[in-house]
Amino acid sequence: YGIFVLSPYLQAFQISTTNWLGYSASADFVGLENFRRLMSDGLLWNAVKNNGILLVLLPILTIALGLFFSTMLNMGGRRGTAGVVGVRGTPVYRTVYFFPQVLSVVIIALLWKEVYHPNSGLLNALLRPLGLPTPTWLGDPSTAFWAVLAVMVWSNVGFYVVLFGAAMQAIPRDIYEAVMLDGASRITTLFKITIPLLWDTVQVAWIYLAIAALDGFILIQLMTDGGPNHSSDVIGLRMYNTAFGSETKFGYASAIGVVMFFLTLSVAVLALRAGRRDRIEYS
Repeated sequence: YGIFVLSPYLQAFQISTTNWLGYSASADFVGLENFRRLMSDGLLWNAVKNNGILLVLLPILTIALGLFFSTMLNMGGRRGTAGVVGVRGTPVYRTVYFFPQVLSVVIIALLWKEVYHPNSGLLNALLRPLGLPTPTWLGDPSTAFWAVLAVMVWSNVGFYVVLFGAAMQAIPRDIYEAVMLDGASRITTLFKITIPLLWDTVQVAWIYLAIAALDGFILIQLMTDGGPNHSSDVIGLRMYNTAFGSETKFGYASAIGVVMFFLTLSVAVLALRAGRRDRIEYS
């Protein structure tokens, strides 16, 4: 762990204070010069903006959809002699929702690149007969980022459907049956009963998704490579292109990595503190 995890982190801190080009034999110490350059780097700030949007929308959309689907699968069916049940075909739906989790990120990226293809893609093939606009999803700066965001939500929802569903299974059915006998709607039950009892699980999901929102490197690199015109660029991809692109500025890229490290750590700590609340127990 020290060699393969801690050592690279420490080395990145050290490299960030040099002008090392990655392949040169020498690396001159420049102190905080790389960090000063970051403050005026327009491409980096554009990537930070995109990560900020992901940080807000990815957790909200994924958790909202995950809670909705898991609620339907666990208590969305009609009430009968069996009490609170899920919709018919719950095992099939659960498998379908979870299916993207068994695919690698590379396969997901290539699959959705074909879906978004402007001429032969499935999405435009569905829109064309309806007379709706058929944009070049990944080739238009106004749609590329949102198209990738939709794929990120799609690829993550299934895991949280299963996660929230497992947590709901641990909640006694008597609680749901009691509130439904009192006439509570499913929406009221979700916000007044389910979410408070699942708060610890929701908090963990929020942290994982926040970290995923600050990364998103592989999917975006394979689908758009940050384009067009850097419209879908993110911090991780900016760091990678700075280090391994035409510039090969490893020192400057390491400075970006250090900033990303503290940003991710800060988001995780803030999410934990913001979500802190008294534990609700049931028996």
